[in-house]
Amino acid sequence: MGWLFYTDRRVQTYADEKAEIARLCTFESDRRKTELVKACKVGSTWYAAAKVTSIDGSPVEDTTYVTDADGSITFGAVFLTRYDDGCWGYKDMEESAGPNESRAPLGLIELLSDLKDPDSYAHAWRQRCQDWAAIPDYEEGDKIRLAAPVTLTDGSTCQIVTATHYRRGRQKRRCYRIEETGGLVRLSKASLAG
Repeated sequence: MGWLFYTDRRVQTYADEKAEIARLCTFESDRRKTELVKACKVGSTWYAAAKVTSIDGSPVEDTTYVTDADGSITFGAVFLTRYDDGCWGYKDMEESAGPNESRAPLGLIELLSDLKDPDSYAHAWRQRCQDWAAIPDYEEGDKIRLAAPVTLTDGSTCQIVTATHYRRGRQKRRCYRIEETGGLVRLSKASLAG
């Protein structure tokens, strides 16, 4: 599926986005209803946990999820979002569709129903979210050996760095001192994985 943009500019703020995510995760049919349990925004991506229950109170049967004790299932959803010429747009996908963005907070992952297939896309997505959350926030002075050498924009590489900071105006920004050269570099959290 592609992107859907709202040209009426009704979504302008964080609160507007959250309300729209809640609206998109809340619906009812003649047999089932779905409601938003939790939504979190990381960068420009929204992560949501949505709970499905049967209207008649019977347990929800699903091929992907194990039915919870209360007869419901709770699944994860990912909403990529962006603004284009002032218009807000989104692209949504359910966790079993194998979304690429995988930075959902662990508190949201814990709300989701168990999976029937340990080899499913949803299981792999949840594992990537857990791996991302496991990357530590290094303290000032911590010496780090990266899992693989990182190639910098000037073509050089580094693998051993020390966490430090620099000031930009009144802001203190995280950077890393390269062991071999003593130069400072900014590294993405993804490069610190492993």
